[in-house]
Amino acid sequence: MINRLAGQAKGLVQSRLTAAEINRRQVPAFRTTDARAGTPTVYYLAPDNPQPSGGVRVIYRHVDLLNDLGIPAYVMHKDPGFRCTWFANRTPVVAAANATLGPADVLVVPEWYGPGLAAIPAGPRLVVFNQRAYDTFDHIPYADTRPGAPYADLPGMTALLAVSHDNVELLSHAFPDIPVRLTRNVVDPDVFAAGGWPRRRHIAYVGHRRADERDQLLHILRSRRVLDGWEVTRIAGRTEEQTAEIMRDCAIFLSFSDREGFGMPPAEAMSCGAYVVGYPGLAGREFFDPAHCAPVPDGDLLAFARAVEQACASWAGEPETLASRAGAASAAIRDRYTVTGLREDLTAFYRPLLATG
Repeated sequence: MINRLAGQAKGLVQSRLTAAEINRRQVPAFRTTDARAGTPTVYYLAPDNPQPSGGVRVIYRHVDLLNDLGIPAYVMHKDPGFRCTWFANRTPVVAAANATLGPADVLVVPEWYGPGLAAIPAGPRLVVFNQRAYDTFDHIPYADTRPGAPYADLPGMTALLAVSHDNVELLSHAFPDIPVRLTRNVVDPDVFAAGGWPRRRHIAYVGHRRADERDQLLHILRSRRVLDGWEVTRIAGRTEEQTAEIMRDCAIFLSFSDREGFGMPPAEAMSCGAYVVGYPGLAGREFFDPAHCAPVPDGDLLAFARAVEQACASWAGEPETLASRAGAASAAIRDRYTVTGLREDLTAFYRPLLATG
């Protein structure tokens, strides 16, 4: 009896949490018009999240670059006056209630809004910016939806954008009738500038992924006395500049990436010259070169612990080798994930699209 009541209570709590999460993911209301007057404009919807979020940072960068290219673009938030302040920006921002979108305009919606996409009114052309393809079907019930959900039946559905080759392939396989295009991520070389070596005994990680595995790993490392003399820093709630400063200071960065759209933290740590150990998170395989870092098979806690122990031993016994590998990773990231590359991707996608408005 007690177990049954406990199970019912747990189910009720979970149901309420799910309902609250779905409510958060509803697309805010905006006006539409049939008029085609004026220059086509691109609106990137973004959640009103005051906390650091790599995905929202990418949205702001897209809008900045589009305006630099002469393409009018805005970040569209729900609440009037909201803008992200955890990084410096002068990005054009508009409240949803103050925006009017016509058939020549483009509405770009993150995959995070999946449960609310069906409520988007007909009018603008729709692009889904899917930065986490492995979360595409979160809160999308299989039994209550049609084939191709959540994208196939949306009015104005035009294309999907993704930020890694891994995610492009997954989305292309899942939605063979919808074009999928790559828009490369950018690791800002001015913010995530390479730091020098030698570095002190400092290990850092970003704390919002795989919390249980992370704690188990730290227990194992401490039990084996691997962490003796090392400072361990959890990066959370920091600005871009503060995060980069920690990454430039640490010798070793632990990656807990999990089914990522790209995996920005380890890429940023590499750019800063830290030696990265850990999970590539599937999409990160495109930059986790084993010649420059220590990728670990997904979920292999023992391999992770051994790789960290080896990295700490290398720091003590052959630091020049560790420094050389970290430096090569930094150069590779800074050469590959550039503003120039993203500008080329945005131009290739938006110029033809807007020309047919």
